[in-house]
Amino acid sequence: MAEDAGEKTEEPTAKKIEDARKKGNVPKSQDASGVITLFVAILAILMLFNFMSEHLVFLVKYFFSMLGTELTRDTLMNIAMVSMREFLIIVIPLSLVVAIAGVLAALAQFGFLFNSDAIAPKFEKLNPISGLKNLFSLKKLLEAVKTTFKSFTTLGIGFYFFYIYTQELPTVALFNLHDQLSWMVEKAIILALIMLFIIGVFAIIDLVIVRKQYFDNLKMSKQEIKDEMKNMEGDPLIKSKIRQIQMQASRKRMMSEVPTADVVVTNPTHYAVAIKYDEKKSRAPIVVAKGMNLMAVQIKKIARENHVHIVQNPPLARSLYAQVEVEREIPEELFAAVAEVLAYVYKMNRK
Repeated sequence: MAEDAGEKTEEPTAKKIEDARKKGNVPKSQDASGVITLFVAILAILMLFNFMSEHLVFLVKYFFSMLGTELTRDTLMNIAMVSMREFLIIVIPLSLVVAIAGVLAALAQFGFLFNSDAIAPKFEKLNPISGLKNLFSLKKLLEAVKTTFKSFTTLGIGFYFFYIYTQELPTVALFNLHDQLSWMVEKAIILALIMLFIIGVFAIIDLVIVRKQYFDNLKMSKQEIKDEMKNMEGDPLIKSKIRQIQMQASRKRMMSEVPTADVVVTNPTHYAVAIKYDEKKSRAPIVVAKGMNLMAVQIKKIARENHVHIVQNPPLARSLYAQVEVEREIPEELFAAVAEVLAYVYKMNRK
């Protein structure tokens, strides 16, 4: 039984998952992020193609215009500045789109998450012994095999289509520069889409495996679930003790109100209900204390000690005890019966 209690067979609770998330432990598939990023990059290239090709053609024409020019320091500086400017104009828009795509890919998998532990320096990682253990672990070996298989499969299929495209190069060489660029971009996009499809298949498989491993690692034993529930709801023994203390405090407060009551209505032995009426504070009499059996005896004892009238009226005592909570006004259906009792008490007190 002890072994069963310690075996992690139960699905993780919402709290366990949330605690892991707070520590930065979330299911993340690098392949899925790569597919989304690559797909967005292809779309960006298609949308920015005219813009990028214009600047690329300008750069090529600029280089041709510099042929035969004496390479002085100023000339080299000018070539470098123009090249850098055009390169940045071409690359920055695409880089920004790809960067945003990477962020959105992460958000799509596990939402927004900021955890300072991920960027905090961990000096134990500098331990060479631990590093070697991680480097030659079974997990790392399986990761290496998986990465190698995916890479060779993707590159192999991509190389096959690339080889087919190279057969068209003699014909493409006869095109003008703009058409050559168009052909190159077109084939590059087709090749990228083919590789995107292959990577997408691997990404779906990887996403399923990553999530399964993630939730398997978070699985809990039955004892862990019990302990978590106990921590969330509190120890039953402690809760029972707190309730006991609260009841004692409530009982003590209730007993302190008995001396201020106008009358105590009794069963005469099983029930006792203390009633107080202050027309300046409430529109109807209020039950300030009630109890049965030993509690009723205690209420009557305090009433006698403080010269509070005790009236025997079994039906009224039972009704008040059942229908009215402490510090609550009596209901209208009991007004007449209570008024009769109070009238008797007031007459005795000559109020």
